[in-house]
Amino acid sequence: MATIYDVAQRAGVSPATVSRVFNGTRVSPAKVDAVRKAATELSFTPNRTARTLRTRTSEVIALVIPDIENPYFTEMARGVEDVASEAGYSVVLCNSDAQINKESTYLRIAIAEHMSGVILAPASDHTSLDEIIATGRPVVAVDRGTGYDIDGVMMANRDAGRLATEHLLQTGHRVAYIGGPEHIETSSERAEGWRAAHRAAGLAAPLELLRFSSFRVDGGRKAMEELLALPEPPDAVVAGNNLIGVGAIQVLTEHGLTPPRIGVAVIGGLPFTTLSPSAVTIVRLPARHMGVTAARMLLDRIRGDDQPARTVVLRNELQSASRTL
Repeated sequence: MATIYDVAQRAGVSPATVSRVFNGTRVSPAKVDAVRKAATELSFTPNRTARTLRTRTSEVIALVIPDIENPYFTEMARGVEDVASEAGYSVVLCNSDAQINKESTYLRIAIAEHMSGVILAPASDHTSLDEIIATGRPVVAVDRGTGYDIDGVMMANRDAGRLATEHLLQTGHRVAYIGGPEHIETSSERAEGWRAAHRAAGLAAPLELLRFSSFRVDGGRKAMEELLALPEPPDAVVAGNNLIGVGAIQVLTEHGLTPPRIGVAVIGGLPFTTLSPSAVTIVRLPARHMGVTAARMLLDRIRGDDQPARTVVLRNELQSASRTL
């Protein structure tokens, strides 16, 4: 069985350099490539158990997300995994179902299994990080804030809601907004963007056209049915996330109002639909980039970065229904 010394000799580096590569310590890219190539050729596997006993942490990070079925979060997870794998870390994917109890269980498991850190999309505004922060393990919040003084990577949510609404208002539409739960900041901030676009256009945002539901397909369906049942229904709608957009479009199609007969703007893209994408305005959210950024921030903390907590806000891009997507 190959040893660290065999890998060092094959790579032309010192055993200490091999150790630094597999411990995630900063090493030049050329040496990292040489060590990993040598390790592959020799079928060398680092002794992770011994490292865990020595450092009290494993080369594993937890990624806790609220909905594994949502392509937005799976795209983000891919970004996390790509960066972690390159650095020699494994990722444990945990689905909280937006439930505080499940989320708390996964955070306790991260502590018990000596994971090096956690990337977390909080289940709600009541998420508690007291226990894991007390252990000294780094935590990076993604998509939503936590109220704790930790690193975070967020979307420009108000801007996304404003861009989507402004585009529909420019074509003369009476625009509704369907969001997820009001207490989730991504939903409430995108709704504020909807209000801001109306104010900028010199219009009153019609409260009867504002709906908060779940972030899932059934939430979009329920809210769209309610909006169509109004005495004066909207002739356009902003969907607060991708799955809400799918549900809303399903209902519109069932009522013979397939876009572009009624204006639709979706924040986050359409993961699955038989509708031509050129019929819908999309506000693209860089989910994979969010995962990449969060993973890099977490690895920096694991390696000893002690600068004050920072929040990175990622911008989005409007792609209107008049364009081919």
